[in-house]
Amino acid sequence: MKFLRTFDIEVIKFLEGKHEIDFEIGKEFFQHFEDNELLDEGHLTVRVLMDKGANLIEMDFLISGEVKLVCDRSLEEFFEPLDLKEKIIFKYGDEEQEINEDVYMITRDTPKINVAQFIYEFVLLGLPAKRIHPDYRTEMDEDDYEGEGMYAYIDGDTFEDEETEEEINSEKQEEESTDPRWELLKKLKNKE
Repeated sequence: MKFLRTFDIEVIKFLEGKHEIDFEIGKEFFQHFEDNELLDEGHLTVRVLMDKGANLIEMDFLISGEVKLVCDRSLEEFFEPLDLKEKIIFKYGDEEQEINEDVYMITRDTPKINVAQFIYEFVLLGLPAKRIHPDYRTEMDEDDYEGEGMYAYIDGDTFEDEETEEEINSEKQEEESTDPRWELLKKLKNKE
C-alpha cells in the first residue's frame, strides 16, 4: 500500500487557486488492484488540474498513453492508445461520503485525497467494449453489422445483383402505360 500513497494529493497544503499535479503510471500501478486481470500493464501520464475553492475542490483528470490488452478475437496482446478527460468534485461538508459518482463530500480538515482508485476506474471505463487487435479491425464482424432489418437468403440458385436504375425506370414506364388511371391523368394534363 506504500506505493499507492504516492497518489495522495495533500489538499490541505494547497492554497485556493489552480494547481497541476502529474503522475506516471506503469505496470506496478495496475498490480495493486484486485481485479487487475482486466488490465495489468500500461504506460500512462496523468495530469490532475486542481482548482481549490472556498467551498469545493474540482479535479480534472487528463489521462493519456497506452494500455496492454488481449484481443477478444485472436487472443494476441496489443497496445491500445487512451486519451481521457474526467472530472471529480469534492465539496466540503460535515462528513466524508460519496454523493454520486462524480461528487464526493469531504470535511474541511481532510488532509489528503488519494486519486489512485479514481485513475484506475477512469482507465477501465475508457477501454473499448470490444478489444480487437488493430490488424483485425477492418474485418467486419457479424455482431458489428449495422444494416437494420436486412436479411439475405440464398437457396443455392444463382444470385442476381440488384436491379439497375434503367430496369426500374423501364418497369415504371410499363406500369404507367398499362394502368388506365395514368392515361386519364395524361389526358387531363394535355387539356391544360
